[in-house]
Amino acid sequence: MRFTSINPSTGTVIERYDALEDKAIEERIARAAAAYRLYHTCSFEERILKLNGAAKFLEESAETCAKLITIEMGKPISQARAEIKKCAWVCRFYAEQGEDFLQEEVVASEAGKSYVTYQPMGPLLGVMPWNFPFWQVFRFAAPVLMAGNVCLIKHAPNVTGCALKVETILREAGFDQNEFQVLPVPVDKVASIIEDKRVKGVSLTGSDRAGSSVASAAGRNIKPTLLELGGSDPFIVLADANVEHAASIGLRSRMQNAGQSCIAAKRFILEKQIAEEFLAYFLEGVEALKVGNPMEASTDMGPIAREDLRNNAHEQVKRSLIEGAQLKTGGKKLEGPGFFYAPTVLTDIKPNSVAFEEELFGPIAALVFAEDADHSVELANASPFGLGGAVFTEDVEKGEQIARQLEVGCAFINEMVKSDPRLPFGGIKHSGYGRELSQHGIRAFVNAKTVWVK
Repeated sequence: MRFTSINPSTGTVIERYDALEDKAIEERIARAAAAYRLYHTCSFEERILKLNGAAKFLEESAETCAKLITIEMGKPISQARAEIKKCAWVCRFYAEQGEDFLQEEVVASEAGKSYVTYQPMGPLLGVMPWNFPFWQVFRFAAPVLMAGNVCLIKHAPNVTGCALKVETILREAGFDQNEFQVLPVPVDKVASIIEDKRVKGVSLTGSDRAGSSVASAAGRNIKPTLLELGGSDPFIVLADANVEHAASIGLRSRMQNAGQSCIAAKRFILEKQIAEEFLAYFLEGVEALKVGNPMEASTDMGPIAREDLRNNAHEQVKRSLIEGAQLKTGGKKLEGPGFFYAPTVLTDIKPNSVAFEEELFGPIAALVFAEDADHSVELANASPFGLGGAVFTEDVEKGEQIARQLEVGCAFINEMVKSDPRLPFGGIKHSGYGRELSQHGIRAFVNAKTVWVK
C-alpha cells in the first residue's frame, strides 16, 4: 500500500510513500520499547537539552518547514510560519517548566513520610491530524518526551512529508531514532498497535468517530487515552459588544486555515439587536479576503486540504439550504485547479439543523439569532460538542458569568479561542476528554504513584 501526498492548491501529486508492513511495524514497536528502557532513566538535564535543541532546529528551518505545510495541506504561508514558531515555543516551555511540573509532592499523613512521584509509562501512540501537521505532533510529543516516555506517531497520510520532517528535526536535536518514530500505516492498523502490550497509552486528535474507535480499542485493553476531537464552537456576541471588533475577530477565527480548525468559531450566536450590524461587518470582511495561492504572503485563505473534504463541506452547505438556511455569500466550489472553496456565510440557522449540529470543517460561518443573553447560552450549550467558546461584551463581569455557564473545555472573553502551552487545553462531551498543555498535559501520561514510608 502507498500513501499519496497531493498539493491541494494544484491537485498535483507531490510524493508517494510506502506504508509499513506488519513486520516493520513490529520492529519499530520493539525498538521503541528497548529505547524506553534507557530513555526513561536519563536526567531532566538531558531531556531539557534535547527539547531546546528541537526548538533551535525548528527556528533555523522555519521557512523550509512552513513551505512544506503550505505545499502539503494548503495553509497560507504566513499562518504556516506562525505554526512553526508555536512549535518552538511549546518545546522551550516544557524544557523550562517540565521538571517543576513533575516534582515529587509531599503529602501530610500518618506516615513518617508520604509523597506522590510522577513516573513515565513507556511507548505512547499519537494519532495526529493533518490540519496543524507540526503543531499537533509537538503539542503531544514535547510533554511526553520531557516526562520520559517515547513516541510512536501515526500521522495523517496526506501530510506524511511533514511527519518525516518532524522526525528529522528531533534526530538533529539529539533524540535517538527510536525515541520518536513515525509509523506510516493505514487506519486499519491502529487498533492492533494499541493492542500491543508494549504500547502503554494513546492520544488522538481528530473526529469524534475516530475518537470513539480509538477509545474502544484502548478500553478493551485497559489503556489510558486522551482525546481531542471535533468542535462546533459558539461565538456569542451580546448586544453591548463592540460589534465591529467582534466581527473582525470572528472572521479571523472562522476563516483562518480555510476554516479547518477544531477551535474555529463555527456557530455565531448573535443577540438580535446587533445581528444585522454584525452581518454587515462580517460580510464586508469576507468580501475583502484574498483567496488564492497560499505561498503568497498576501493570501488570506488557501484551499481546503483534500478534494473529499471540500466535497463534504459543500454537501453540508447544500443540506443546510434545504433545511431553510439563507445563503448570504459563497456556497460554491471555486473554478480552476486545486480544492478551493468560496468563503461562505449562512444565516437563519436553527437548532437541530446540519449547520448547528455538525462540525463545519471549512470556510463556512453559521449565524444564529438569539433573543437575549440567556437564550445565547441556551443555544451555545445545545450542541453535542464542547471544545471551546467565546463571548463578546463590554461588560467583562457579565462575560465571565456567561463563560462559566458554557459547556466547554475553554472559554474566552473578547478574544478568539486558541491554545497556549501555559494553559490546559481540551474538551468535554463529544469533543473528547483529558487535557493537553500546561502541567495537566505533561501529567496526562505518567503514573502518579503514592509512596508511603512508615
